Amino acid sequence: MELAHYSEYAVRLVNSEEPQRGTDALTSVEAVRELFGAGTHAAVRAVDADVARLRAVRTRLRGVFEAADEGDEVRAVDLLNALLLEFPVSPQVSGHAHLHDAAGRPAWHMHLAEQAANASASFSATACMGLAVQLTSLGVDRLGICEATPCRNAYVDTSTNRSRRYCSDRCATRANVAAYRARKRLENERSGRSGRTQEAAQEATPATER
Repeated sequence: MELAHYSEYAVRLVNSEEPQRGTDALTSVEAVRELFGAGTHAAVRAVDADVARLRAVRTRLRGVFEAADEGDEVRAVDLLNALLLEFPVSPQVSGHAHLHDAAGRPAWHMHLAEQAANASASFSATACMGLAVQLTSLGVDRLGICEATPCRNAYVDTSTNRSRRYCSDRCATRANVAAYRARKRLENERSGRSGRTQEAAQEATPATER
């Protein structure tokens, strides 16, 4: 698995809370296990204490995305570096018996070994490393916060033209519909004002000049 893929761990963790809507999906050890992925080693290790641990990391990771979204690259990097120091990773070269390249050799790839003290530390280390790989390969400005009100979900923009502004197609559609309706209201208001102005002008014109 490519290390950049692990950035999705960071996105999933941050988006487990929607502060503008007042919702939080990370409220139990079962929710933690669901976040990790059922049956994974981290999920098996999860305990109640991991709820609070992950919430604390989530707040700090959101700070990384928000700083990047605001154009404060140095702050975003500093916040991420602080997390990387606190949650170090142990990279290993790994292969799988069922995966081979065209020459029949094992498809060797980088893998992050799980040697952290607890499940949340393991997840956090993986998430931060993946985010760091994306940040350094794509650029800090590829980390964003959804522009669709009231959504404030995080995302990593992997588009070729750096055009992503929303966390999902659903939010993009909702924002486009809202923008269209706002334009129509403005047009109707302008049309109404124009009509009233013409009526007032006609009323002010003497009958003999009409």
